[in-house]
Amino acid sequence: MSEAIVIDTTLSKQEKYAQLLPQAEALIKGEVDAVANAANICAMLKQVFGFFWVGFYFVKKHEGKQQLVLGPFQGPVACTRIELGKGVCGAAWQQKKTIVVPDVNNFDGHIACSSLSRSEIVVPVLKHDVVAVIDIDSEHLNHFDETDKYYLEKISSLYSETFSYAAE
Repeated sequence: MSEAIVIDTTLSKQEKYAQLLPQAEALIKGEVDAVANAANICAMLKQVFGFFWVGFYFVKKHEGKQQLVLGPFQGPVACTRIELGKGVCGAAWQQKKTIVVPDVNNFDGHIACSSLSRSEIVVPVLKHDVVAVIDIDSEHLNHFDETDKYYLEKISSLYSETFSYAAE
């Protein structure tokens, strides 16, 4: 699929996600490259929702230990490596669950890649274990809710079905 994602901007957030899911599936269906699919998912989410920052971090080995390493993203320059349990991304990786943070200043150990980020959601990508996380930041407080969590977990699941990226 090489056509643009088309979503009516007057729709509610839930309606946008509901229309986006089949388009996301069509976008990544048949493509097994994790980087290509992550790049398209980032572009799609940024285009439809205008998030401040949206990106992927991949679990990779570095100097004998696993870390999250920056992958495709849309937005300002970001942190390159994150340790297990550190920040929202590291916590979601460690806990193997989605974390919604209404105010990043109230999250103990938050890693501030940008002082403009005010709220965040991190969704793990599971393929027997966490292989990556989807990280989305907003410049607004309390931006993310159960609707985001529900649909982003569905997108993560779609992505994990196509995932083939060996941790290095």
